[in-house]
Amino acid sequence: MITVTEAAKSKIASLLAEDGKGKDAFLRVSVKGGGCSGLMYDLDFDSELKEGDQIFEDNEVKVVVDLKSFLYVHGTILEYSGGLNGKGFVFNNPNATRTCGCGESFAV
Repeated sequence: MITVTEAAKSKIASLLAEDGKGKDAFLRVSVKGGGCSGLMYDLDFDSELKEGDQIFEDNEVKVVVDLKSFLYVHGTILEYSGGLNGKGFVFNNPNATRTCGCGESFAV
C-alpha cells in the first residue's frame, strides 16, 4: 500500500485537471534503475491496467504499482512539498536504506 498525504492528493487532483485526464485516470508509481543511488521513482498518469498491477486507493487517490516496483515501494508515504527549498513529490520509503540529496533516487 502507498499512503497519499492531503498535500499530495491536492497536487495530483490539480495535475489531473490540468492534463484534462478523465475519471478513469490513475496515478502510476514505478521504480526504474538509475539515479545516483541506483533506483529512481517514476510517476505518471495512466488509464490502462496491466497484468500484475497492484491497485490501491488512499485519500481518494487511485494508485497503481506494477508487481516488481511494489516490492520496493510497499509502505511508502507519498507527500508533496511546495516550499521555497524545492517543489515536488517526496517519497518517504521505509524500504530505502540510502537516498540521495535530490530525493528522487534510493537504494535498498
